[in-house]
Amino acid sequence: MIRTLFLLSVSVLLMFSCTSQQETNSPSSDNNSSEESNVVAKRVSAAEFKTVLEANPDAQLVDVRTAREYQGGKINEATNIDFLSSDFSDKIAQLDKTKLTLIYCQSGGRSSKALEQMKSMGFQNVLELEGGYGSWR
Repeated sequence: MIRTLFLLSVSVLLMFSCTSQQETNSPSSDNNSSEESNVVAKRVSAAEFKTVLEANPDAQLVDVRTAREYQGGKINEATNIDFLSSDFSDKIAQLDKTKLTLIYCQSGGRSSKALEQMKSMGFQNVLELEGGYGSWR
């Protein structure tokens, strides 16, 4: 009986401690950083990417592949800013950080790195094409 009560008490304590820890780590409950809770930076499927692009024709669309890859085919209206170029950060910094930005590369490797860099630069709404241009075609 005592053992059962002890196990029940420990279970309840663990349940409440896990719940409060998750709430503390969620961006919406962080009162010190309401700006961070508004940041959207994630990888999305080709279908979602296309839907968002069609619904937001004024979005910034950035192809982070090399010029040669870009010339071989691109998503219409995409601006080419080569992630591997030495001036990538400077060129990305010229974009509007508050405007919806959609990015892609060939298969998702470079664009995922670009997404992280853009988040650290203060971009607020960036979507990355999962699978890159290869998944778009």
